[in-house]
Amino acid sequence: MFGYVTIHEPELKVKDLKKYKAYYCGLCRVLKEEYGFIGQMTLTYDMTFAIILLSSLYENVAEQEQHRCKVHPAKKQLMLRNEITSYAAAMNVLLAYYHMEDDWRDERKVGSLLTKNIVRGKARRIIESYPRQSRAIRSSLKELARYEEKGSTDIDRTAGCFGRLMEELFVYREDVWERELRRMGFFMGKFIYIMDAYEDLPEDLEKGRYNPLREVFLQDGYEERVKDILCMMIAESTASFERLPCLVDVDILRNILYDGVWNRYNRIQMKKSEDQKNDEKPI
Repeated sequence: MFGYVTIHEPELKVKDLKKYKAYYCGLCRVLKEEYGFIGQMTLTYDMTFAIILLSSLYENVAEQEQHRCKVHPAKKQLMLRNEITSYAAAMNVLLAYYHMEDDWRDERKVGSLLTKNIVRGKARRIIESYPRQSRAIRSSLKELARYEEKGSTDIDRTAGCFGRLMEELFVYREDVWERELRRMGFFMGKFIYIMDAYEDLPEDLEKGRYNPLREVFLQDGYEERVKDILCMMIAESTASFERLPCLVDVDILRNILYDGVWNRYNRIQMKKSEDQKNDEKPI
């Protein structure tokens, strides 16, 4: 359900692209150092965005490092990291832990059980360090699971579960910026959930799997309605962002919020357009 909050590379300046990649590589490095190979497997673009956002808001300067890695063994890569990188890494692992816990409980996936057992000790330490976030993730995922089990097509309720999860992750400190960070995270979480459901709908319908958009799909104007909902969600999120005093890396953040979040949606539309053209070709 992650991977939607990323850059739109063609519109990003070279220096900003280099810096974005350095934050991403920095997160990957911290995951490896603090949580091992399994930790690295939880790496997401979404948490990279959170690092850049919170580092800008709190003016937390990132240290520069250079390291080789398995992906880039020949040349050392620039990496940026700070205390917020460690926070994002912890949230990555915690999300993965609870997700694997749900997979084992609901579908008895052996792979999820094995991986969950490997990271259990480290996850427990994260839970002790971040009880507020831990409670929010667990309760939101449980509530979402109940809705999905009932086959709920109330997209506002189901997406709201993931919104509440994301809003808690965005609140790095409970301070004067908490309200806007919560609102920003809440609507971004709803956007991610709905975007994920929209992308998965064709396959879910084909395989008879649950999808909260299936009822909307049967109504007239499905495509327009989904796009309107997505636009409303990200508009509310960006409105809160613009009220935050972020100055450093603001071009990267706006690139992600106004363009990057639509990357997958645009690819889906291009594929649908190509499929339609192919169907219209004479035999």
